[in-house]
Amino acid sequence: MKRYFDIYLKFTGQHLKRMLQYRSDFLIGAGSFLFMQGSGLLFMVLVFQQIPDLNGWTLTEMMFLYGYFQLPRGLDHLLTDNIWLIPQKVRRGDIDRYLLRPINPLFQLIIERFQIEAFGELIVGVALMVITIPALNIEVNLMTVSLGLLFIILGSLIYTSIKLITASIGFWVINSMPIMTTIYNIADFSKYPTTIFPKVIQWTVTYLVPFAFVSFLPATVLLNRADGSGILLGSIIAVAILTISAYRLWVLGLKSYQSVGS
Repeated sequence: MKRYFDIYLKFTGQHLKRMLQYRSDFLIGAGSFLFMQGSGLLFMVLVFQQIPDLNGWTLTEMMFLYGYFQLPRGLDHLLTDNIWLIPQKVRRGDIDRYLLRPINPLFQLIIERFQIEAFGELIVGVALMVITIPALNIEVNLMTVSLGLLFIILGSLIYTSIKLITASIGFWVINSMPIMTTIYNIADFSKYPTTIFPKVIQWTVTYLVPFAFVSFLPATVLLNRADGSGILLGSIIAVAILTISAYRLWVLGLKSYQSVGS
């Protein structure tokens, strides 16, 4: 374990050095994300100029939910974005080099890329938390901070696991990218209260592709709209099922993988 931790720190240091060397790329990438998120927030403000609330959610609560949504997504985007390239690497035979080294292949793949554009999402998320938490009179103590951070980590694992599941389909399907983007984009429903959507969508994002546990359900706990114990247990169960399923599918894909040169 210490060996993997040391390798991870070494790769992270290299990524940070590269980021400092290409600061303009970082600023452009982060700036583009800030612009996209700013556009989403502007749209939300314009909507609330026409209505007092959205199914019982005020503008400030919606901004809190929108900001909280960015944190697990940004963390996943920052650390595991290279998973998106699995189908491409399978087609090109690039998986070979991961199999030749005495290190876990998935670990190698993940640490290979550090997506600096994700800082745009994280900055927006943190900024909205700083603005909305005092406005909503959310009590900031060890319990709420710990619970909020735990939900962020669990939410990020949900993102990563679902991404790995859909990416691993690329071992058997020539072009699995449409599947990946379709499933991953379902997460956008959790930017908003899932209760505003039809029952079929609520069921999908809660039980089938449980993105509701990424932001909406944790936000209801932090806003004292729901009991935390049941939602926390549901998040842990979802993470356990998804991470085990994702890794097993990845391993199964590696076993069926055929080198381009073979």
